[in-house]
Formats: sequence, structure tokens, C-alpha cells
Amino acid sequence: MQMRPARRLTLTDDVYTSVQTLIMDHEVAPGEKINIDALARRLEVSPTPVREALARLESDGLVRKRALAGYTASPLLTRAEFEELIEMRLLLEPAAAAKAGYVDDLRAVADLPASPEAPGFTGIAAFTAQDARFHHRIAELSGNGMLRDAIVRLRAHLHLFRLNFPQSHYGTSAAEHHRIVDAIAAGDGPAAAEAMRDHITAARARHLTYFGS
Repeated sequence: MQMRPARRLTLTDDVYTSVQTLIMDHEVAPGEKINIDALARRLEVSPTPVREALARLESDGLVRKRALAGYTASPLLTRAEFEELIEMRLLLEPAAAAKAGYVDDLRAVADLPASPEAPGFTGIAAFTAQDARFHHRIAELSGNGMLRDAIVRLRAHLHLFRLNFPQSHYGTSAAEHHRIVDAIAAGDGPAAAEAMRDHITAARARHLTYFGS
């Protein structure tokens, strides 16, 4: 099987990151139709890597594709959808934490950047990616592949941080992560589940500012 050149893979990843940032920053507005040729000209690339990026972003839930109509940026979560997402996380992630076994890398994965590195999504991208990595690692350590897949498929971090990025996440989320890790390291499944539940509930309260509540 012939592998694609590394340069090509790098270009595709770069275009994916660029389009993701435009969507997360609402430069491509929620619900807006995406013109592939115009986007390619803006990014100074051919349409092919833009199409590949949009296919990946569709799996992330950030764009939608309709037959004969092309791609549009997904609408933002409504308050009801936000609550449904939190409800799903509260069903799945405490169960994963309760089952997770401790490994040495988990404590390092629990750490988060201390402050934004730049304005907009570019500044919080490292935080968002690391936060997702932590939650997905716990899901993996649960030993239940279907549970892990369900948690990963939610793409919760992209959807939530596209809504709002409360500055209160800095300095608090990492402490909440380490409380979860402490319980897992102690082999205390119920305490790990409780710590995860408290973390998601606290994150819900931080994001509610977007809805004016």
C-alpha cells in the first residue's frame, strides 16, 4: 500500500486546523453556508485539502453536509441541547472514572495550561485539546471500549468551547482533574465517580454564563 507524502498530510492537518479555528471563532458564522472555492482562496490552497478538512469537521460535528447543498457551519447548541450534552456526560463519564485503572501518565495528562496563549480559539486550543485528552484517557482506562467510543463521539469539548470559554476554567479545571486522579490512584471507584460528577457539574455552571443563567 502506497503512503501519501508526509508533506501532503501536513498540509491537510494545517488546513483542518485553520478551518476549525474559523468555525470556533465564528468567523464562519453558525449556520453559514461554506463556499469551498472561496475558503480555498482565503487559505491559499487548492479545494482538495479544504474538502478533506470539512469531512473531518463533519465527524467533529462542527459542520453539516446536505446533498446538493454542500456544507454549512453547525448551529450553536441551544440551552436544551447543552443540558442534554451535560446529562449524557453525567451518565457516561462518572461510570468511566469509577472503572478506570491508574497509570503513571494520567497525572501529567490532568494538567492544563495556566492562561490563554493568544486571543480567540488559537489561545485556548491547547487547553481544549488537553482537557479532551484527559477525559478521553480516563474513558480508555475504563477498559470498556463501547463506553470510551460513546464519550469520544460526544465531541463535548469542541461544542462547549465553541459556545463560550469562561476564564474561570483556568486554575480550577486542573484542580478538579487532580481530585479525580487522586481517587483513581487510591483505587476508590465511588470517589472517582463523585469527583468526575462534581467536575462536570462545575463546568456546567461555568458555561451557563453563555445563556445568561
